[in-house]
Amino acid sequence: MTLDGKIAASSGHASWISSKVSRSRVFEMRGRSDAVVVGGNTVRRDNPKLTARHGGGHMPMRIVMSQTLDLPEEANLWDVSEASTIVATQRGARRSFQKFLASKGVEVVEFDILNPRDVMEYFHDCGYLSVLWECGGTLAASAISAGVIHKVFAFVAPKIIGGKYAPSPVGELGMVEMSQALDLIDVCYEQVGPDMLISGFLQPIPDVTPVIPSVEETYAIDQTVTPYESKIISFYKTWDLYGAFSNFSPHPIQMPDDNGGYVSWSSVEHYYQAQKFVGVNDPLASDCVARIKSAKSPEEAARLGRSMQRQRPDLVRSDWESAKINVMYKAVKCKFSIYPHLNSMLLSTAGSVLVEASPHDFFWGGGRDGEGLNYLGRLLMQLRSEFLGLQTPGKE
Repeated sequence: MTLDGKIAASSGHASWISSKVSRSRVFEMRGRSDAVVVGGNTVRRDNPKLTARHGGGHMPMRIVMSQTLDLPEEANLWDVSEASTIVATQRGARRSFQKFLASKGVEVVEFDILNPRDVMEYFHDCGYLSVLWECGGTLAASAISAGVIHKVFAFVAPKIIGGKYAPSPVGELGMVEMSQALDLIDVCYEQVGPDMLISGFLQPIPDVTPVIPSVEETYAIDQTVTPYESKIISFYKTWDLYGAFSNFSPHPIQMPDDNGGYVSWSSVEHYYQAQKFVGVNDPLASDCVARIKSAKSPEEAARLGRSMQRQRPDLVRSDWESAKINVMYKAVKCKFSIYPHLNSMLLSTAGSVLVEASPHDFFWGGGRDGEGLNYLGRLLMQLRSEFLGLQTPGKE
């Protein structure tokens, strides 16, 4: 954007606000992302390619959000020879245009109600864990309001364009006082060519109240937490500031097997889901373990494990309910033991209560309205205490 906060002139012309050096940096960011999201206005106005032209070999999935599918038939995003494109739309929108996109090799995904949160939940379950939103102000405001934007990168060019009706990076958020403004934390400033890059984490907009364990319960497992000065650190999705605490974070681990060796697992969640069926004398259980192990993402591993557990409870090991906490603890301990930066991040939270803030998980997470048991947060606090040498005597 320009120094006066515009992303285009009043006419809509936007080439180029930021410098070539800044644009190259954006290409690099795309190359590190699983997917890039834009809205229909960006497709119509800019006709972008959204490729990582100078960012290496990886090409992110290109996602277009359009409620009405009022999109041009000729667009660079419909050329899938370099990178794939998915269009997310409202159910029933322009069936004829959906067929046209399909003929071009573009996938169309319909939602009952198209909104950023449902779109992100869907693509998160598909394994897209790092998603870059390069949309205009209207969709950016909607995504921020939905709480799905976790880090902001603002390239500010030393230019002034003016214009009462010139568009800005973020549309209407419904705020009327400066006290309502959203603050960034862990802010960094970097000069990129003639431009300034300002980045920072957007503090989450909570839609649930996380569970807060009692002082006595928390102190019993972690003596760094004091009754008067402790704060709550929530984590949930892997893209959050503390998202690496999640069992879904893409950190491979090596766990011992029955033969005295070690087996590599793509994530803690892969290992955890597979252990439900380990040791069961049935070829289907062994096949399920193999499929979970080879799952492309932790989300896919979770779907496989949970669906098999529901459909064939007879294949789940008989001691699973009593063993699952220990299984998770061993896997989490392995992760935080072999990755120094994760260990440092965990230790940096000493004195804080850790809460896995999933509203859907009442056992490992906080559940809705803070009524979950938050066992993952408890295990992490116990592990933190162990690493700090503060473990309560006689406690494992």
